[in-house]
Amino acid sequence: MTPSLVIENARTEAGEIVSLILDNDRIAAIGPNATAGIGPAVPHFDAAGGLLCPPFVDGHVHLDKTLIGLPFIPHIPGDTVAKRIEAEKSLLRTVALPVQARGGALLERLAAYGTLSVRSHVDIDTDIGLKGLEAVLSLKQSHGHLVDIQTVAFPQSGVLRNPGTAALLDAAIAAGADLVGGLDPAGIDNDVTGHLDAIFAVAGKYGVGLDIHLHDGGALGAFELRQIADRTAALGLEGKVVVSHAFCLGALEDVDFGHTAAALARSGVAIMTSAPGPVPMPPVKRLVAAGVRLFCANDNIRDAWSPFGNGDMLERVGILCDRQDFRSDADLAAAFRLATHAPAEILGRPVGPLQAGSLADFVILPAVSLAEAVAVRPLDRTVFRRGVIIARGGQLVA
Repeated sequence: MTPSLVIENARTEAGEIVSLILDNDRIAAIGPNATAGIGPAVPHFDAAGGLLCPPFVDGHVHLDKTLIGLPFIPHIPGDTVAKRIEAEKSLLRTVALPVQARGGALLERLAAYGTLSVRSHVDIDTDIGLKGLEAVLSLKQSHGHLVDIQTVAFPQSGVLRNPGTAALLDAAIAAGADLVGGLDPAGIDNDVTGHLDAIFAVAGKYGVGLDIHLHDGGALGAFELRQIADRTAALGLEGKVVVSHAFCLGALEDVDFGHTAAALARSGVAIMTSAPGPVPMPPVKRLVAAGVRLFCANDNIRDAWSPFGNGDMLERVGILCDRQDFRSDADLAAAFRLATHAPAEILGRPVGPLQAGSLADFVILPAVSLAEAVAVRPLDRTVFRRGVIIARGGQLVA
């Protein structure tokens, strides 16, 4: 074996200084003396004591919605989910830059920050049909060398209130979408049973998972979560279902919270939080203590729903820590893993320590610990994809 690259002076999470030998897209060896006997003819990279980390995983983005690549567009307000859906539709009808350009620009930004895997929700309705999905699927071809992409067929306009959408969800999975989406069975479709019947039927037919947006609050939202958990177990989809947002979990009485968290843990239903603004947020520590799988993600990045977001998962982790009052080193390190290990497991990415045989996908951060990385959020990071440096200092390299 002739090494493709030797990396020296990298720091593990445990604080050990190690070297790595890369064999093209794999780590051939890693350890304090891994490079013994390797001659100077092999290319070397000095990590300068930087922290060796797994790549970030953004388990909830909207590649078809982003306005990245366009001049700044002022935010259009809306005080309900339904009103914001209509405002977004009106805006996107006026946007000439295609999804491939906008979504591609966002993927390049994500990769530059060290995110190498994403799950993108893609709008499916009777207006757009499968056009958005086709565009995002094309990004797998054009940008798959930078980022691995999963897709969710997302009924943004509802299922029952937009007749024909259930058939389109079926067609979307047949066309290559990875998961079935859903949205506020009560708040949008006004029929919890009917909505869940429709989306779980498609998931059951194809044996795929689901990722459901749930903004419905309070006891109603908790009831919907328990219904989702029951259906997940009944169809044998344990570990393949995510509920995104689940604001209700941050506003429940103890008994209702306990019953709901137990149902989620039993069925393996995971929760995604973007650490949103002035709304209740799922309590991270209580859910993890109850055995619920949880991860964080960016969600909306410069689109009709929010003018904010730069795609940096490390910044998103910092926002989560601030909202959850995480201050200790242990809390910050645990939050870091909500953007790396936790979503990697849920999205089916390789999980575990970087070791011989691992894919050479990783990030080197100028920090001595995960806590420092979260607190400082350094932009001066080096991103390796399949053993090749693809980004430095927040910018892609040739």
